[in-house]
Order: sequence, then C-alpha cells, then structure tokens
Amino acid sequence: MEIHESIIAMIENSDRAGANRLMEEWAAEHGYERLVVDVLGPVLKSVGEKWQEEEELSLAHAYLASKIAEDALQKLCEQKCVEMPEAKTKGPVVLGNIEDDFHGMGRRMVSIFLQADGWTVHDLGNDVEPKNFVDKAIEVGAKVIGVSAMMYSTAEHIRRVRLEIDSRGLNSRIQLAVGGAIFVLRPELVKEFDADGTAQNALGASELFTLLWSRANRKEDGDE
Repeated sequence: MEIHESIIAMIENSDRAGANRLMEEWAAEHGYERLVVDVLGPVLKSVGEKWQEEEELSLAHAYLASKIAEDALQKLCEQKCVEMPEAKTKGPVVLGNIEDDFHGMGRRMVSIFLQADGWTVHDLGNDVEPKNFVDKAIEVGAKVIGVSAMMYSTAEHIRRVRLEIDSRGLNSRIQLAVGGAIFVLRPELVKEFDADGTAQNALGASELFTLLWSRANRKEDGDE
C-alpha cells in the first residue's frame, strides 16, 4: 500500500505532523478502525523490523513511530468513546503485557476496542508478573485474562500464567487469551502454551472475549 511507504518515509524524515495529517486524511475516508488495523499495524511492524535489523531506522525513529501511533490511538479512543452507548456494559477483563515485554501498542489497541464494545478493562500495563494477572482477575471478578507478547522469548512466560490459573483451581472460572506479533506469526503457540484462544488483530478481540466469557460460564455450570 502506498500510504505505508509514505508514512515510513515521513518517519525517516522525522515528520510527525506530516504523518498525522496523512493518516487523518486516510481515516476520514476509511475510518480510524481500519487505519489502526490496516495501516498503523503494518507500519509499526515494518519499522520494528527495520530497527531490529539495524537498517536505516534508529531508536529515535522507532520512538517517533510510537508517538505517531499514540496520536492515532488517541483519535480512535475519542471516536469510540463518543460512539459507545452508556448503558452497554459486559463484564470485567484483565489485560497486560507479560513479564519482560514492553511492546504495549498492540495491547492498547485491544483495550480501546474492548472498551468501545462495553467491556470494563483493567489494563495492568507492561512487564506484568504472571501471578499479578490472576490476582487482579480474582479481585475484579474477571473471567478472561488477555496476555500480550511480541517475541517468543517473552511469550514463554505466558506458560506461568496458565500454571497460576491451574494451580489455584481456577481453570473452570478463568479463560486465557493471548495476542501479539509472535502469535500471528506462529498460531500453533496458542495450543503449545495451553491458552484458550487468540485473535488476529484488535478488531477481533471483543468477539474472542465474548466467546471465552461464555465458555467460562459453561464450565462453571458444569456443561463442559
């Protein structure tokens, strides 16, 4: 897509205002939901790859890309908060990036879409210890925990979230959702880490959480 290349070029030239203006024009035609999923996601992925491969992009460029992403997410959040009916509520859920993982942009996207669809989101942020996810879920009555990781090395810590759930006898009450770049690249890891499900992007998060919430209810009732 030409817009991807244009935005990356603006990041390389440190043109935050230009990138924001281009994204606003695109969103005016296609909507901020599509901007976040179809444009911003691929751009951040490309910037991350270029930075890791030590090509043309520096840490400063990666930081600028994150600020541009925050600008777009803020616009999406403002739009979604206006659209969300006040009476539409579902239930509490817990989100966070697993221990040693600091790539929170995807999690923030998921949080916005979940809140817009009526979920009460308890976002624990980055670098969350496995036991803290379960502690928070118990505290707020959440039946779904969403854990994000970008790389395999950090995603492996998600196994300990599963162990925390099981060791406390909560496997019939709390479902474990996982997400992040590594699960898009390697969907087989969902089963390997004994998670209960994943979504390909932020747009699919609410549907996944609805499914897992219903599954938790059926397990509690002894139907599974």
